[in-house]
Amino acid sequence: MYHIIINPASRSGKASKIWQKQIEPALQREDISYRAYFSQKAGDVARIARSILNACEEIPLRLIILGGDGTVNEALQGMTDTSRILLGYIPTGSSNDLARDLGLPKNPLAALDLILHSGLPMSMDLGTVTYPDGEMRRFAVSCGIGFDAAVCEEALRSKIKRTMNRLGLGKLTYLGIALRQLFASRAVSATLTVGDGSPVSIGNMLFVACMLHRFEGGGFMFAPDASADDGILNLCAVGDLSKLFILFALPTAFKGKHYRFRGITPYEASVLTIETTQPLWVHTDGEVYRRSRRIEVSCERRAIRILR
Repeated sequence: MYHIIINPASRSGKASKIWQKQIEPALQREDISYRAYFSQKAGDVARIARSILNACEEIPLRLIILGGDGTVNEALQGMTDTSRILLGYIPTGSSNDLARDLGLPKNPLAALDLILHSGLPMSMDLGTVTYPDGEMRRFAVSCGIGFDAAVCEEALRSKIKRTMNRLGLGKLTYLGIALRQLFASRAVSATLTVGDGSPVSIGNMLFVACMLHRFEGGGFMFAPDASADDGILNLCAVGDLSKLFILFALPTAFKGKHYRFRGITPYEASVLTIETTQPLWVHTDGEVYRRSRRIEVSCERRAIRILR
């Protein structure tokens, strides 16, 4: 039995058609036993995932996500016991950084075929962000505080983004938002503490990205050396750069060449703390829920199995 969580709004509503016209007919042709669950509003995917785990005793519990990185992220919030899950992923989002790093097929039917027939389980790390009040959020790809999270927050509520996505020009939306956020941002200082090490000061911090995989933001290779199963977070800390210089430095991250610039610094850690002089937006896999002046980030090694 396959349990399939579908976010019909993914890819500006195209995910619903992908399910109806491609995935469901393929399952029926192959006489595959499945149950489909559809999200309708924010929080539904986490609630559905939690209810599936509570109601089913199957080991492994075969769970398929049809949606984007944000759908996977929301599902993680409802997974009380990831060790029971064998995860399949049919990527239909706008960024698809998880699929990009794992080498999953872009074609939905090819992704389904891999899940049903040829995919091999890989044990993958998961990260957790913990806020000062004890709230926790898991992530599969990356988390970040500062500029990258602020771009995600504005994009998530942007009406223009939905229109541009329908036209296949979603990345232009992010570019426009990123430029606006860059020049509107104010100087913020931060302190980064890696494990039990001494605190490191980051003056005029733009952002710190904590990466489990190599890519975030639709293809920025902020962590070219990241491995998805080594129990290590690869950090990209950006600060002490002029805004004009950042315009030239950040595009080099598409090829993972950004560390040649002074002010862009890599770190590695399994546990870390970031404190800032004022509250900043925080994202987990591009999903943004709140601001904070302090976050603790940790990595759980090989916490979930995914087919690839």
